[in-house]
Amino acid sequence: MIQIAPQMRILVAVQPVDFRLGIDGLMALCRQRLNADPFCGTLFVFRNRRGTALRVLAYDSQGFWLCHKRLSSGRFRFWPTEASQAGCTLEATELQVLLMGGDPSSTRVAPAWRRLERAA
Repeated sequence: MIQIAPQMRILVAVQPVDFRLGIDGLMALCRQRLNADPFCGTLFVFRNRRGTALRVLAYDSQGFWLCHKRLSSGRFRFWPTEASQAGCTLEATELQVLLMGGDPSSTRVAPAWRRLERAA
C-alpha cells in the first residue's frame, strides 16, 4: 500500500502518456522527460491523452508500485499546462484532491508549514 505523506516529493508529467507503457517505460520517461531518478522515492503521476485515467509510479526500496485510476465517467478537470516544463510538483493534499477528480488549484487547504505563536 502506498501512503501519501506530506514530506513526499510528487512530480506530475505535464504531457499525456501512452498507457500501454508499463513500469519500465514509465521509468524511462522519468529519466528522459522529467530528468528525475525513478529510484529516489518520488511519486510520479501520469495522465492519459483523454484525461480519463491517472497512473502513479513509486519505488519503495524493494520494488515499484504502479497504481492506475480510471474514472467511470467524466474526465480529470485539472492538469498542469506549463508548456515550458516537462513536469511540475504537487503537495500531498493536492494529489489527494486530484485523485478524487477535483481541482487542486481551486482547493483551499492550510499551508504545509506555518509558524507557531509563542504562548504568552
